[in-house]
Amino acid sequence: MASWVFRLLPKNIRFLATSSENQRAEGCLRHHEAYGYFLPIQTRWQDNDQYGHVNNAVYYSYFDTIINHYLIRDIEIAHPKLQPSEMKEETSCYTVSFGNSPKKIWLKSYKRYCGLKTGLLTSPMVGFMVTNQCTFHTPVGFPQVPVAALAVEKVGHSSVHYRLALFPPKPTKEPPSVDHHDLSDGFFFGHPKLGQYDALACTTGSSVHVFVNPATSKPMGLPEDFRRGLLRLMRPVSM
Repeated sequence: MASWVFRLLPKNIRFLATSSENQRAEGCLRHHEAYGYFLPIQTRWQDNDQYGHVNNAVYYSYFDTIINHYLIRDIEIAHPKLQPSEMKEETSCYTVSFGNSPKKIWLKSYKRYCGLKTGLLTSPMVGFMVTNQCTFHTPVGFPQVPVAALAVEKVGHSSVHYRLALFPPKPTKEPPSVDHHDLSDGFFFGHPKLGQYDALACTTGSSVHVFVNPATSKPMGLPEDFRRGLLRLMRPVSM
């Protein structure tokens, strides 16, 4: 709808139209497709409150966990040269033996995560969380193992805007099959283990990090490697 036409509508009609659009956007953010990275979260007995479900304040710690897990992890992985364009443009030559015939192949490596150093004495930058928000749709509780979801909405000069969600396991007799690899590395959108989780998020949220120089606490520009890791999680607002 053209903006000038929208302004001519009565206020109550404009409110309803805006409210409907916001609800549609929120509904889109409850689906797996809105996110790029996923990390199973083991709930704890102490997470539950007197009502028998996870207390609302604890969800912020789940979201903080997946954000910092992605920022801190740093793994170099070798892949065949013909790979998606977002991979880091570094190639190496390897000699592989096929029987008695050695053959040279070119491999490309890239960082799956961001590799942020967290020590105040060794890290070139630290992240200050300046905004947090949660919307609660349905509860989860111990001993469930939900999966947290992360997407990057915007990368600024020194700030990062995140979108977050928590998906409960499907209501089956067997809990999700989660192993050490899932807990230590997480997985990306399209992984078959997402099929173990409900299609609708029980909680959605957003956060904003501002990265600063640890010596001065002044905002600083994001390094290119770090920015590249964040841009891998950029996803459309609506599907």
